[in-house]
Amino acid sequence: MDSRIRLSVLDQSPIPEGATRGQALRNSVDLARLADRLGYHRYWVAEHHGTPGLACASPEVLIGPIAAATARIRVGSGGVMLPHYSPFKVAETFGMLAGLYPGRIDLGVGRAAGTDPATALALQRDRRRASPDDFPDQLDELLGYFDGAADRAEAPEVWLLGSSPQSGEWAAGLGLPYAFADFINPAGAPVAAHYRAAFTPGRRLPVPRQAVAVWAICAPTQDEAEDLAASFRMMITLLHRGELIPVPPVDKARRFLERGGAPLPLRRRLIAGTPPAVRAGIEAVAREYGAEEVLVVNILFDHAARRRSYELVAGAFGLPGGGD
Repeated sequence: MDSRIRLSVLDQSPIPEGATRGQALRNSVDLARLADRLGYHRYWVAEHHGTPGLACASPEVLIGPIAAATARIRVGSGGVMLPHYSPFKVAETFGMLAGLYPGRIDLGVGRAAGTDPATALALQRDRRRASPDDFPDQLDELLGYFDGAADRAEAPEVWLLGSSPQSGEWAAGLGLPYAFADFINPAGAPVAAHYRAAFTPGRRLPVPRQAVAVWAICAPTQDEAEDLAASFRMMITLLHRGELIPVPPVDKARRFLERGGAPLPLRRRLIAGTPPAVRAGIEAVAREYGAEEVLVVNILFDHAARRRSYELVAGAFGLPGGGD
């Protein structure tokens, strides 16, 4: 394995067509156990609301069962959408998790709504007016609760997540580790470079720490990997048309795409292929961002194929549990 790259998992808890939300969440716990055995560094779960295709609306609820079911891997949020919540409540919740699983809990925070405007409004307690755009103040307040922690092992490791230049500015100014969502915006290399150049060392972090989250689907053959990717291609095509669906079976997705469904928008990057090809693609993105860690994210219909994808990636990079 290239010692400069840590491999981690970002899990969006996909709901296959015909499955229940509970089954999707149990699949996440199962995949986390596998990632722990394979040697991945951390396992983050995402926050999404009001969608039939993604199951996790509350990362803090899923983190506990995953941490309990695993032994070594770091577990956290990728991320908590802070504008929806009280910083104090988030600090208390993740402080509890860190107390239960010291040295293993991450708190990745983001600014995006993670949903449509109507659902974002439903998340507000006071719906008489729009919530203020005060994310920097919220983040300062949240960090303040952890800065005074008597036992640093019982405080989460706080990361800032983003897919825009503004998030890189905030992460650099506050001296936080920064994870860029290349799977949302593949033009983030300049943002990452600015983050490193503008980073302010401090008590939280002496040097910049950069991760990048990348779409990657791995299979024994190129054709199989591209077939598996059809489910996500159909989902993202319909998303751009304003239609949310569960993860479709591969055959259904292929028929949709063959009937003239638009291809994956060019502004999305997707690495799909054999283990050597996926390793080369991941390494190329890591070099582009100057990142020492890559979070692998994907959406597949078949959970067994998803497990196999992460096994093949682990083997390609020589992770301790990944085999050849």
